[in-house]
Amino acid sequence: MKQVLFFLLAVSLLIGLSSCGKNNSGQLSGVQNRPSWKGINPYGMVYVPSGTTHIGQSDQDVFSTYTQRPKSISIMGFYMDETEITNNEYREFVYYVRDSIAHTIMGDLLEDDFGNEFIDWDYDIDWEDETLDEMYYQGDNALSGKRELDVEKLNYAWEWIDWKKASSRNFDGVRSDLINREEVKIYPDTLVWIRDFSYSYNEPYARNYFWHPAFDDYPVVGIEWKQAKAFCDWRTRLWNSARSSKEANTEVFRLPTETEWEYAARGGHELSAYPWGSYYVRNAKGCLLANFKPGRGNYPEDGGMLTVPVDAYFPNDYGLYNMSGNVAEWTETAYYPQAYNHMHDLNPDLKYDAKEDDPKALKRKVIRGGSWKDISYFLQTGTRHWEYQDTAKSYVGFRCALTFLGRSINDLK
Repeated sequence: MKQVLFFLLAVSLLIGLSSCGKNNSGQLSGVQNRPSWKGINPYGMVYVPSGTTHIGQSDQDVFSTYTQRPKSISIMGFYMDETEITNNEYREFVYYVRDSIAHTIMGDLLEDDFGNEFIDWDYDIDWEDETLDEMYYQGDNALSGKRELDVEKLNYAWEWIDWKKASSRNFDGVRSDLINREEVKIYPDTLVWIRDFSYSYNEPYARNYFWHPAFDDYPVVGIEWKQAKAFCDWRTRLWNSARSSKEANTEVFRLPTETEWEYAARGGHELSAYPWGSYYVRNAKGCLLANFKPGRGNYPEDGGMLTVPVDAYFPNDYGLYNMSGNVAEWTETAYYPQAYNHMHDLNPDLKYDAKEDDPKALKRKVIRGGSWKDISYFLQTGTRHWEYQDTAKSYVGFRCALTFLGRSINDLK
């Protein structure tokens, strides 16, 4: 009986060892055949290296706000768009939403083995098909009988996880409690060119700025904070859709945090007031170095009456264009006047997911960089400002960021 038990024990031990992996040597070697990772180099983005800097006001706090107290912080390396998102880049997002709605209406759908439906993009869309009439203005809403797309129907839906809630020690729910679902209208508010300026003739910009090819390389404006977030989610989907199932997906595209934005805008210059490394908005020849409101309102003096192409003027030392001027830019960060006193010094950020019924003060999000209509004070790298997340302006745009996975990009060379 003892011999039988010993034999069974030996067999079970042999089976256990064999299940540890093929050609196991008895050494701890980690899981094999993992996806390779050599890093990425997203088109149109530049790498901002990890580092430490002092954030805060670089010059006199002329409004005595005391909202940008000096603070030493460390930032993990990340990628950032070298320019603001252009009209033509955002239009690709609009076209994706438009086409996905049309394919859904036409029934161009496939189903996988788990019952999930997805669009069959191999089908061509016949935009003259009467089935798609619901996507166009009808009846009294049609102008001169034109077949024009009803942009109010261009909605984008996405999901995201509340990581702060998930990390809470008090959370004892299920995973579905962490998943948030959003749906937003994604077409830019072109009427900001009229709404933002009383008794001012800007109708040509309202009609043409987003669609006319003359403005393809100009920064998209009229974008609310959640619309910018939706664009980032779609851009992540777009990136991952081009990867094979055996490749590791990248981190998500997102809006930069306020401190990432300031760190990148400084371009490695510790105490300079502007991204170009100077305390002045003119160079030695007297030429203006950004698109803003010089003097008492000489808008065209800098070469642009309103916005200008996103690659106008010289980039900073990180290769980033128009970090000051042209359009102010949305960040991920919620605005609180004394936020610097509470944030950690490692990758600092302060988030708040404002609900529809929250007070308006809780819907403030940080915007940075100043715009074509602002005086030079708002162009300074240390100046904080904000805008309500559910408003769109003719002077606010955005650019995306992407966390670098690893210690330094130099490790990959």
